[in-house]
Amino acid sequence: MNVSTGGRRIRSRGATAALVCAIILVPGPGYAAPGEPDPQPGKSIEEIRDELDGLYREAEVATEAYNGANEKAAKQEKRLTALRKDLTRAEKRVKDLHDLAGAAARTQYRGGDLAATGIQLLLGDHPEGALDEASQARQAMRGLVNVSETQKTAREELGEQTEAATKELRKLESSRADKAAAKQKIEKKIATAERIEAGLEEEQTRRLAQLEKERAKEAEARWTESGGSSGGSAGKGKGKGGGPGGGTQVSGAAGKAVGFAMAQIGKPYVWGAVGPSSYDCSGLTSAAWAAAGHPIPRTSQAQWGGLTRVSLSSARPGDLIIYYNDATHVGMYIGGGRMVHAPRPGRSITTAPAASMPVLGVVRPGA
Repeated sequence: MNVSTGGRRIRSRGATAALVCAIILVPGPGYAAPGEPDPQPGKSIEEIRDELDGLYREAEVATEAYNGANEKAAKQEKRLTALRKDLTRAEKRVKDLHDLAGAAARTQYRGGDLAATGIQLLLGDHPEGALDEASQARQAMRGLVNVSETQKTAREELGEQTEAATKELRKLESSRADKAAAKQKIEKKIATAERIEAGLEEEQTRRLAQLEKERAKEAEARWTESGGSSGGSAGKGKGKGGGPGGGTQVSGAAGKAVGFAMAQIGKPYVWGAVGPSSYDCSGLTSAAWAAAGHPIPRTSQAQWGGLTRVSLSSARPGDLIIYYNDATHVGMYIGGGRMVHAPRPGRSITTAPAASMPVLGVVRPGA
């Protein structure tokens, strides 16, 4: 190596090192690196609370979209399985008819037709046997005359079944794509919210908890002001037989549903979960009513659209309170202006004021 080449290499390495140092030292934008807590400088507790609520709210909307797509995909998979069975049967029928038509053609080619049978009837040693054979031959020929038309019908059915299965497969693929997109959105929103919460100082966390308590008290008053029922309180504990304790006891299917939901208190919220170790909001209410012997739709939107609606003033334990204009959250009313629900990621199933969120309406399963 000559001296000039070595010198150039040394100078090049020195320039690279200087550039790296410059990049490190130059202050960049105040963004948190992936996985690091998001800083919240200059924001009030109310602003932080609203931001977190917004993120978890968007995650819940995406969760209900995921649940809906998941349920749709499950039904489509079942339908597709049935269509494939029909398709297999149709294919077998076409093959059988093809084989039958071939056999008929070969028989006719060999002279096994009604004319030959007539000659046997006239000249044979056993005319009664020939007559019997002729009757059978006529029946066989009458059956084979329509083989061509039957084949055509079978092929049409096969084509229809194939087309139906293809369409159902496209629908299934679309539902799976919707499900994947919703999952990605859920995870992104939750991750952002978790980074914000992880970046809060101890005092901010304490003030945030205090703010939630204050909002809960305000929500209790709002339920009464909005005309909500306060009768049939299920209380905060559990009574005998798994039913709600404190206040008026709830009986029948509603009592079983409330008892089931209350027994899940403390279990974590997990989006898309329907138990038994974790639930999301509509997963809890659908599992509770299924345990009571009255299956209801899986999602909060389907519960709102498919169950009997009742007024706030007539709400009773076991009824479902649907929240937000898009019906993307649901809790079960337990009486006394309170409900039990699976709140959001990072929280556990708990009781809360029935008016903790904007109420869309109340529905009654089994009505």
